[in-house]
Amino acid sequence: MSLIVQKFGGSSVADAERVFNVARIVTETYDKGNDVVVVVSAQGDTTDELIAKGQEINPNASKRERDMLVAAGEQISISLLAMAIEKLGYPVVSLLGWQAGFQTSSAYTSARIRRVQPNRIRKELDKKRIVIVAGFQGLSKYDDITTLGRGGSDTSAVAIAAAMHADLCQIYTDVEGVYTADPRKVKNARKLKDISYDEMLELATMGAQVLNNRSVEMAKKYNIELEVLSSLVKAPGTIVKEKSRMEKMLISGVAKDTEVARLSVIGIPDEPGLAFKLFSKLSAKNINVDIILQSIGHDNKKDISFTVSADRAEEAKNVLADYVENIGAKEIVCNTEVAKISIVGAGMESHAGVATKMFEALYDAQINIQMIATSEIKVSVLINKKDADRAVTAIHDKFFEE
Repeated sequence: MSLIVQKFGGSSVADAERVFNVARIVTETYDKGNDVVVVVSAQGDTTDELIAKGQEINPNASKRERDMLVAAGEQISISLLAMAIEKLGYPVVSLLGWQAGFQTSSAYTSARIRRVQPNRIRKELDKKRIVIVAGFQGLSKYDDITTLGRGGSDTSAVAIAAAMHADLCQIYTDVEGVYTADPRKVKNARKLKDISYDEMLELATMGAQVLNNRSVEMAKKYNIELEVLSSLVKAPGTIVKEKSRMEKMLISGVAKDTEVARLSVIGIPDEPGLAFKLFSKLSAKNINVDIILQSIGHDNKKDISFTVSADRAEEAKNVLADYVENIGAKEIVCNTEVAKISIVGAGMESHAGVATKMFEALYDAQINIQMIATSEIKVSVLINKKDADRAVTAIHDKFFEE
């Protein structure tokens, strides 16, 4: 007998037909003699709809109240799935995040999991029940409901798997696994049989939406083997684990992130310490910075450009406004019409010319590069947003020619 954690995203439970489809997948796993814990996201676009309802009432509502609102989405989905499993004749119980033992930080809308104390889950499994847990949510030390941010249900599932030493954590989605590119946009995208944690983490961080990057970090930390597979098609998925193929592919995939903005601080005095002070102000507000480019400088001035997530761009600009004025910089320019395109692969470590091949693909497609960032297993470029899909296809064709 194994303990299996299964996570189903919002598209997998979007309507009654799909809820019963998930119920059948869960009960088939249970019938094989396994203990089953299921983590579920809110149905379809429920979270977006709840956010829109909140905006109608109060666009400036506190983050605490926003969490109270959006957490309702998972409560609906877990109860509906439990009802479907009951109808199929199986013992089942649904639990909210706090009932399942999720204790989080107090950072509303983007809380971090402090610990999971799955005592209630264990008691219900001992009663031979299927346990369904609301993903994306927990309870702070002030007994307030918190949410984990976008993709938080993936993190919830991996956290349960880690806390309970599960034998497998399956992430069910609307695609059949991890692909070399988005199969809905790139016709010849290939499904990977397996991929390493590091490669998957880079892909997730760079915009691939199949897995949340925090969930991959946690899986790597606790050595939880993940399987990404489809809830709609019965086929083997992609295994995410510590080591992948012996003979590594040159790259594992191409990712696109259009939810990014470029900020440029123009005319900063060319003096020691000013860049440190600039980025420390963003860090104090928990605004993550990715690609950074600094000009060589002229007339004792320099320009610094960097990228942030699009939803934090205006906040970042406001945070820096007074500082930029005080040091005598010329202006801050914000551009949201950009996209970040990345290639990821452990094979880069032992192959020269990978970046050159990527740049050649963009040149052939007549796509201009604005910024570049690299690591041992990643190359990212910033380009015009309107060219994003064309860039992904061009790069993918260059590396995965038939």
